[in-house]
Formats: sequence, structure tokens, C-alpha cells
Amino acid sequence: MKTESFNTPKLVLMLAALAVFLCAPTLHAQDKTQKGTIQIPVNGIPVSPDTGRAEQKDIYDVVSSILKKAKKVPATKDTITKKPTFSVIPAAGYTLVSRLVVTLTGNMAFRLDSTARISTVTSYISYTENKQFLLPMESDIWTKNNKYDFVGDFRFYKYPQSTFGLGSNSDINSEDPMDYFYIRVYETALRHIEGNLFAGAGYIFDYHTHITEAGPKNGTPSDYQAYGPQSRTTASGITLNVLYDNRDNSIYPEKGFYAAAAYRDNFDFLGSTTPWSSLVVDVRKYFRVPEGSDNVLAFWNYDWLILHGHPGFLDLPSTQWDAYSSTGRGYIQGRFRGAQEIYAETEYRFKVTANGLVGGVVFLNAATFSGAPGTKLESIQPGFGPGLRLKLNKVSKTNIAIDYGFGRQGSKGLFVNIGELF
Repeated sequence: MKTESFNTPKLVLMLAALAVFLCAPTLHAQDKTQKGTIQIPVNGIPVSPDTGRAEQKDIYDVVSSILKKAKKVPATKDTITKKPTFSVIPAAGYTLVSRLVVTLTGNMAFRLDSTARISTVTSYISYTENKQFLLPMESDIWTKNNKYDFVGDFRFYKYPQSTFGLGSNSDINSEDPMDYFYIRVYETALRHIEGNLFAGAGYIFDYHTHITEAGPKNGTPSDYQAYGPQSRTTASGITLNVLYDNRDNSIYPEKGFYAAAAYRDNFDFLGSTTPWSSLVVDVRKYFRVPEGSDNVLAFWNYDWLILHGHPGFLDLPSTQWDAYSSTGRGYIQGRFRGAQEIYAETEYRFKVTANGLVGGVVFLNAATFSGAPGTKLESIQPGFGPGLRLKLNKVSKTNIAIDYGFGRQGSKGLFVNIGELF
């Protein structure tokens, strides 16, 4: 149920999560084996007696082997209670949009009730080589018997970032450096309806201020100026949400279906600069291919549509400003922007080693954007590339995802994430 909504320097998260994982071995579950059972190796790798497949490994197993620990880490029960547990980790990294970045990440986990799923609050503070300051906080709070899930997304950014104009026909040479402060307050309550169906509503607030631009570097007219420059904009309204999710694992789905829709309406009486509404539709489907294998063929459709009104320029749909900061591998964040976004992606995920430690992916995506509200969709812009997967946690099936994406007009770059992008 949790919606990942950080616009996060993903390499930083990878390093931080890796450090947390290696520093907290008691969270790692033990492989279960049966005494007296003969294990026949597969390509030199022991076979699990429970599944008949190669015994699975992750990064912790590798580190333990290097350190020559004599025995496996003992299995631990889920010990999260009402008393919060904390993790704080410093890290550093590099991303396309930030260049060098340093960060301090913290996480708190607890339960409101013994019948509830684990609730989490995660935050970090970052400063980048591009003089970006980021202070977000994400919360996911489950109530008794998982009847309600409260999902929060709060951010404060000082965020210099370029735009390249409106529409998917925009030229990469029309880079227009911008700068602004950004405050976000999102809080949504989802209620269990029946089976895998949830529905709810929330309040949503976006505030951009001290907005400036330098102008396109190639001297062309500025789409930002043509759209209507504003020194600050406020979007304040309600959101109505519905979600269906029967995936077997939300971190690494191998089969199942996910569909979510979020309708947003911003009102004058709530403080919006202008009234406008939008709709986001998010649909995903997962298959094992070949059937019975651990390889997965995944499909994703993400449509972000302005239904009416004239949002602020920075509130328009844009590459990697989706809820998961995941659209458009192959392009830098903010590369395409417009009133309508139609996005589709497919990815094939496969094992490289039988023990699951190393895997790979190949992906292909395509996006089309319109320009200003009322204009038509423009050219389809493809992205594609290969990726490497390193098993961070074999129990939760969490991977470190390292992808190299290619786009048009020479666009390319490295993309790093904890877990799959969809």
C-alpha cells in the first residue's frame, strides 16, 4: 500500500540502505536447512531442500563469507513493537540531476497495534554539488487490523534544476536553468474495502516560491515565459484515491496486478493560485516467463493528465516527477514537461546466477507529452537499456538496481535505485 513519492538521489539511498543492512545483521533471516538431508549442488551451488532450487544468497551472505564468520546469522522473529526502532546513516553518492551529493538518512519503524503491519517514518537531509538542499519525510502508518493506511509525503527543497521547454518535441539544447524553493504536504487516508481493494481521500498541497530562470542557453524563446511566469504558485486541494493490489510481493512482484487512480482538485477557497484538476492512473502487470521460472516480464502504464485549468509551470507533469521518481529512464529529471503525459514501460528481469545474488534486466519505455493545456500530444520519445541487480536482502527480495539508460538526442546516464522501479 505504501506509495513511494520521494524525488530522491537514488545512489545515496542505495549506499545508505546497504550500510544499514550490513550494520544490522540481526534483521537478516537464516536459511532453513534440514539435518540429514542430502543437498545436490547446481553448478557448484547448494540446493535448498525445501524448494529444490539453488540456495539463495544476498550481499550479506557474501560479506559474511569474506569475513569468514563461522556460523550463519540466527533467524529472528519480527520484533517490531509499539516501541520505535531507529536507524541513522550518513552516505555520499552521485546522480545525473545532483552530481556529488552528501546525505544523512534516518528511519523509524514501529507498530500501532500487534495486528497491524509495520509503520514507518523515513527522512533524510541532503546537499548537492548543484547547490540543491533537500529535506523530505515520508510516512506510512497502519492501524489495527490494517483497516486504515495513512500515507504522508512532506518535502522542503531548495532546488536549482533545468527545464527544457514544454512537450515531447522539446530540444535538449534548449536547456533553461531554473531555481526555486518547494514545499509539499500530502496526506492520504486509505480504508480497506474488501479483499485487495482500498479507497480513500486526502489533502494535497504544493507551494513553489522564489521561482527564477536564466533563459534557454541556445537563445531560443522561453516556454516558461510563454506559459506565464510567476514568482510563486500554490496548489491546494483534495485527492480521491482507489487502489487494487494483488501482487505476491510489493518489493519484487513475480506475479499479480496493481491498479491505482488518484483524482486531484485544487480550489481557490483552499488557497490555490488558480483552480485546476488532474488524474493519475497507474497500472502494472507481472508474469513469470517462462512459466514456473524466477524470471519476470513486467508491464507498466502511468498516465498523468491535467483535466482542466492552468497549473503553475512547475506543477505540470514531468519526467521523474511522478510519485515514484521512476519514469523516463534514459533522460534526466525534468527533461520533458507538459499538461498531459502518457507513459508505458516493459522490463524483463532474469537471474544471472542460480543463487539469485546477481540478476539482470533489459527495459524499454516510451513517453509522449503535450505542451500547454489544450494542446495535442507530441512525438513519442523512447528510452531503453540494460540493468544489473544485486540482491540486498533475499528474504524481502530487495535488489540494488543499477541501470544505464539511453534516450534520444544523445541523452544517457546511470540510474540507481533500491528495489525495482515499478
